[in-house]
Amino acid sequence: MPPNQHAARPSRSSARKSARTRTRNISSIASCSVTRGGVWRKPDVDLVSLYIDQFPDGDLARGTAKRFNVPIYPTIAEALTRGTGKLAVDGVVIIGEHGKYPKNEKGQMLYPRYKFFKEIVKVFEASGRSVPIFNDKHLSTDWRECVEMVEDSRRLKFPFQAGSSLPVTKRTPSIDMPHGTPLSESVCAAYGGMDSYDIHGLETAQCMSERRKGGEVGISRVLALRGAKMWEHAASRESTKRLLTAALVRSHNLPVKNGYPTDTVTFEWAREVFPEGWAYFIDHRDGFRTTLFMLGIRDFNYAGLNSRTGEIISCQMYLPMPTHGSTTADFFNPQIRHIERMVMENRQPYPLERTLLTSGMTLAGVESFHRNAAVETPEMAVRYTVGRESYFWRE
Repeated sequence: MPPNQHAARPSRSSARKSARTRTRNISSIASCSVTRGGVWRKPDVDLVSLYIDQFPDGDLARGTAKRFNVPIYPTIAEALTRGTGKLAVDGVVIIGEHGKYPKNEKGQMLYPRYKFFKEIVKVFEASGRSVPIFNDKHLSTDWRECVEMVEDSRRLKFPFQAGSSLPVTKRTPSIDMPHGTPLSESVCAAYGGMDSYDIHGLETAQCMSERRKGGEVGISRVLALRGAKMWEHAASRESTKRLLTAALVRSHNLPVKNGYPTDTVTFEWAREVFPEGWAYFIDHRDGFRTTLFMLGIRDFNYAGLNSRTGEIISCQMYLPMPTHGSTTADFFNPQIRHIERMVMENRQPYPLERTLLTSGMTLAGVESFHRNAAVETPEMAVRYTVGRESYFWRE
């Protein structure tokens, strides 16, 4: 998607006047078709307006907008009102990443997701009505802002969906965590940069962890470690060692020699071949643990431990990265579909509390690295439960 573009969807009244009366109008969702059920299908929404915060070298936004005849407005308010003075869309999508933005002292890129969100809320308040919002990835780099965004959605009573595409992409094998499983720990073995990609790994784990018996109760402590200190700490936890090994076995991107893995996948093997990795060791308020390992692989792999049976449940969240001229970003298809459903049905498919909590995990992990110490998180007592239905891509 274009850098920091703001998506909006036209109002229901204007949608009904169009030839495609079943559609809703939006902006910042890709205005292309997506695959589903083995067919190439048109979206249920129309992209009708855009706000682009920056136009860097190599920008695609203006050419794409021209190709699909979508106007780019100079402000967020104008994109949402489309020259009418009041909200004139059915949904909004915030893609608050890319571009050149300052970093704070912790190394976090200060993307304007919260700023964009608050400008949208102003339009909602002035118009006397609200529409669904999707926010890509974590909510903000400040916990108070994250909470405020959630509170605004509740106060104005609009569906608010956020987070990563990892929880809804395909899985290999195509399994879910049985609802009500007595889990004791979840591990994700993934890759990427601090703050930018750890949200993906944390949502990979959390979409499974939240299905445990009793539901989610929030987190109490986060310890971030890297290199030898990470491996030393992990080595003292037998369940973590087992789960990391199980997660890595699901990877399709392990180091190879002559086309085959360099050795049997064990904890000690991983310690040797990924010496510079880093991890978040997260304690939940009910004694449950989440451990995120960011290593030298190129995929996202999950393993969880059933405390009653000792069984490990594991899979890979399938994220084939696009390459020019070959693979497409298919993992966006289910997420776009869920955004469409939210706009069409005026309800979000899964709890916003998931991304509120994973945003908090990310912030606490970054803070732990900054302090070089564990971080206590009494403010992150985020409680929620999920139903039996799951939303990952089974096709």
